Amino acid sequence: MNFSRSLSVIAMLSIASCNIQTPKTNTQPTESLSPIAAASVPAKPKSEIKEAKLIAVGDIMMHSTQTRSGYDAKKQTYNFDNFFAPVKSILSKGDWVTGNLETPLAGKDAGGYTGYPLFNAPAQLLDAAKKAGFNILTTANNHALDRGEIGIIRTIANLGDRQIASTGTAKSKATGDRTLIITKNNISLAMLAYSYGTNGIPIPKGKDYLVSLIDEKKIIKDIAKARKQGADLIAISLHFGDEYQRQPNTQQKQLVENLLKAGADIILGSHPHVVQPYKIFNFPGKNGKTRKAVAIYSMGNFISGQTQKYTDLGVILQVNIRKKLPEKTTEITSIKTIPTWVHRYTLNNKYNYRVLPLETIVTQKKDPLLRSSQYPVLKAYLQEINNHLNSLNTENKTNN
Repeated sequence: MNFSRSLSVIAMLSIASCNIQTPKTNTQPTESLSPIAAASVPAKPKSEIKEAKLIAVGDIMMHSTQTRSGYDAKKQTYNFDNFFAPVKSILSKGDWVTGNLETPLAGKDAGGYTGYPLFNAPAQLLDAAKKAGFNILTTANNHALDRGEIGIIRTIANLGDRQIASTGTAKSKATGDRTLIITKNNISLAMLAYSYGTNGIPIPKGKDYLVSLIDEKKIIKDIAKARKQGADLIAISLHFGDEYQRQPNTQQKQLVENLLKAGADIILGSHPHVVQPYKIFNFPGKNGKTRKAVAIYSMGNFISGQTQKYTDLGVILQVNIRKKLPEKTTEITSIKTIPTWVHRYTLNNKYNYRVLPLETIVTQKKDPLLRSSQYPVLKAYLQEINNHLNSLNTENKTNN
């Protein structure tokens, strides 16, 4: 009896134990994020490096012999493609490619096509420039008013028709107040341009916007304005200095330093018609970092009909720029100068012109239009112009 009763109790406990459910282990965190909360957590911005290149040249002039060189009497048309063809492979690698257009393009009906002292050239010059890679041309220089207000307006229209941006002259106050900012590969470059004067030709009363003149206080305000509008980098074309002088004067140096201290990054000088040296500056930047800036006091003649000593030499300036994201910090990473030479030669009973990259020419020695006796001369030119271009930076290293 007692044994049977014990079995019954054991059986009843076994049956009862079958109904007991073991708690499941909780594998989720006790405070899991809801989908809404998870979405509100910002993702870490992707780190990126953007790069772009500014290429700049000096004065693009059009003397009478140059205009005649591009004229086809049978077709009664103009073509100047040969001017820039030898340097197209260099220019076309730039994101921003700029030069100083030192002639109005006002049309033949505006006093005909003429050279010095009052310039006016066929608009086909822009077709050649466009094909070579130029996408920005500055127009603030002492010849801007050679064909008066109509010359400025028509030149701007011809540039716009070819989708070449311009700055330095304007057809109205509204357009004159705008800052030219062009973005390439997520890097925004502001291009400003100013001239020392207009060869004594008065700017029409009440129309100061026609030509931007050098005014240090105004330029500093324009620099601040460009920054406020989102420019990562600011380049300024200054038409200044003494003609045919190979070194910058005191006024040039002081203005350049003041503008760079005010926030400009690149100064592109023109007007002397000969090359003046370039200089690298280092200023205190954000977060204790150094801000690099560069100024070339004169890039000389890129192309012209001038024959005085050194006026056939120019320089292509390359400035490589890097921007880091998401920090949005922009810096100049490298600077390169490529000396050029204007080759004037006779073909079809008239002078012809083309811009040659000196280093390539003297290294390869294969140009069909050059005589063997010219290569040693060009090699000497190259060595001298390279030493000259770097003279201010070499001087700084010696002094330090």
